[in-house]
Amino acid sequence: MTRSFYFCLFFLFISWISKLTTSYHLSTKSRWIVDEKGQRVKLACVNWPAHLQPTVAEGLSKQPLDSISKKIVSMGFNCVRLTWPLDLMTNDTLALNVTVKQSFESLKLFEDVLGIQTHNPKILHLPLFNAFQEVVSNLGQNGVMVILDNHLTTPGWCCGENDLDAFFGYPKFDPTVWAKGLGKMATLFRNFTNVIGMSLRNEPRGARDYPDLWFRHMPQGAEVVHAANPKLLVILSGIDFDTNLSFLRDRSVNVSFTNKLVFELHWYSFSDGRDSWRKHNSNDFCVKIIEKVTHNGGFLIGRGFPLILSEFGTDQRGGDISGNRYMNCLVAWAAENDLDWAVWALTGDYYLRTGKTGLDESYGLLQANWKDVRNSTYLQKLSGIKHAFKGPGLRPNNNILFHPSTGLCVTNNPSDNLPTLGLGPCPKSDPWTFNPQEGILWVNKMCVEAPNVAGQKVKLGFGTKCSKLGQISATKMHLSFKTSNGLLLCLDADERDNSVVANPCKCLTMDASCDPASQWFKVL
Repeated sequence: MTRSFYFCLFFLFISWISKLTTSYHLSTKSRWIVDEKGQRVKLACVNWPAHLQPTVAEGLSKQPLDSISKKIVSMGFNCVRLTWPLDLMTNDTLALNVTVKQSFESLKLFEDVLGIQTHNPKILHLPLFNAFQEVVSNLGQNGVMVILDNHLTTPGWCCGENDLDAFFGYPKFDPTVWAKGLGKMATLFRNFTNVIGMSLRNEPRGARDYPDLWFRHMPQGAEVVHAANPKLLVILSGIDFDTNLSFLRDRSVNVSFTNKLVFELHWYSFSDGRDSWRKHNSNDFCVKIIEKVTHNGGFLIGRGFPLILSEFGTDQRGGDISGNRYMNCLVAWAAENDLDWAVWALTGDYYLRTGKTGLDESYGLLQANWKDVRNSTYLQKLSGIKHAFKGPGLRPNNNILFHPSTGLCVTNNPSDNLPTLGLGPCPKSDPWTFNPQEGILWVNKMCVEAPNVAGQKVKLGFGTKCSKLGQISATKMHLSFKTSNGLLLCLDADERDNSVVANPCKCLTMDASCDPASQWFKVL
């Protein structure tokens, strides 16, 4: 990239800087991401792809940019992981000489040209990088933080085992070119206060994804980004499609800077084997897979490093049994560890993906119209992990009883008679006291008084008939008790009215045919 090209880009983008009103200067404090006052900032992000062939953020032919940004906020997200191809910084022609209109017309996406003309005429004749910058700017105007994710080299769909840009040294992954591109991107967004971090490369993978090469090149890229923009969090991904950071158990990342290094991990149901969740008992398999995820990257939390679960998600149409079971386990683990995260994906559909136009994204939060939520139940499930439970600047809380399947927490529902247990938003949850050895669950000086008959609502009393609850099954998420006649029951969620009832414990072991999610309660 020529010097004149670089300076041209820099001055073209100065005009947008004044629009950004909120300033974020984030750093790390042990395993936490914190603000300038040292208080916890929890990232609840959504992935917004902008790395495919048109090299334009998806959805802009369907809705105004500002409407999409506001929709992100209304869904409860405070952050976007915005993807970009390396060519956007290293290919002079692509960055400045190709306009949005020209890019779509070259791909024969004429309907999308008309859609952008209708909904976002301002960007139609902008060079591609200016259009990318316009997205970042608008997100900033709506108070949304941005992580810039270098997703791949050449615009297109990612990722395959044999891609030419799969790992350092592959034909389309020159580490020197990559580092220069990162540096230019970091520099050009130096004054965009809502850009809080850069993810250096999405899903390194392939037959040559050796840790030695990772240690040789990834810290170099980190140094380049930090030198260009010291305000940014520098986010490093693992190998094996970013499912494996285990090589950091015995070796450290050596960089010259401090308090800016973050790691990221990906976890999908297919990461655990195709359809594996459907073939195994959820209690046993959840524990087994969490052990694997902890070994492969989750251990970093205990060593004092921030870890972002930067890609996860599943088919939201409801028929994917493996995906549904995996999500319940993942949400429980994310809540227990109070993780920062970025769900895949915002996308309703794609302009062009693997040669197909208008391809629906079943993992997408939005419908193909880029306006309506695809699955409100799925969005509610995520709501329970959007709020910070702990960390610097937060007052210690008593236990919270989290229900991963719904994303809600157990609350005290007063009634004319004795109060009963119900489910409600976690930020408004009652503070519970639970000692596993004692087994008594208390709230506001009242304790759980479980019924003797299955199907009845669980009540609260003033200590006269406290039920001793046990944490059973491999996950310890079943809260069980014995009735006076010796029947073993478990707390269960009745999602028809969000009440908590007592039912026979289910799916405790071996049986792969049933789903225990309604009876999973995580003590946080």
